[in-house]
Amino acid sequence: MTKLSVNINKIATLRNSRGGNVPNLLKVARDIESFGAEGITIHPRPDERHIRYQDARDLKDVVTTEYNIEGNPIQSFMDLVLEVKPTQVTLVPDAIDAITSNAGWDTIKHQSFLKEVITEFKNNNIRTSIFIDTDAKLIEAAAKTGTDRIELYTEHFASEFDKGNKEAIKPYTKAAILAHKLGLGINAGHDLSLDNIKFFKENIPNLAEVSIGHALISESLYLGLQNVVNMYLHRLC
Repeated sequence: MTKLSVNINKIATLRNSRGGNVPNLLKVARDIESFGAEGITIHPRPDERHIRYQDARDLKDVVTTEYNIEGNPIQSFMDLVLEVKPTQVTLVPDAIDAITSNAGWDTIKHQSFLKEVITEFKNNNIRTSIFIDTDAKLIEAAAKTGTDRIELYTEHFASEFDKGNKEAIKPYTKAAILAHKLGLGINAGHDLSLDNIKFFKENIPNLAEVSIGHALISESLYLGLQNVVNMYLHRLC
């Protein structure tokens, strides 16, 4: 079964909009786990517009499943991850002012840098994953960095699937097959939803984990958080 890690950035955004502690991020994380999710994901950014660095520290004592911290490995992010020591760190090459992640790593151009970063994290027993597009050369280069996993950037698939183009899954299937042959674990995330997750899962061999936030929280406004978490789990069986 593919694990569901719930990204709780949107909960932090809602909390921050009023300046208090409603909704309580730590309670929501506990509740999501109690509903059956197998992981909690956060993506702190330098401006702390949603998840704050202190949230990352506080969640360490709350999350009992897998704890995944995503972000661009600038020094402040690396220091945070090495302090918190989550289950997994997902390296994402987003700019400081990015609204959301919008590209995977160029693992050829940045291979030396990624090797250095990944070695540091792995020396501290933190599983590593690289956010990446489906290009075979980039996946081959990712394997040379020493990373444990890749996370397939799925925005293009989701956009095309919404238009009825199911053929858009093919590059992701090929990428997953190649990654597995190279000894890499396979994660996926970005714009995956209740509408497309079952089809995606059925066509991606050896899919270890999906990280879902924006769609899951949006769907929960209508259907309820506990219900939606279980709907994802059912589709990922």
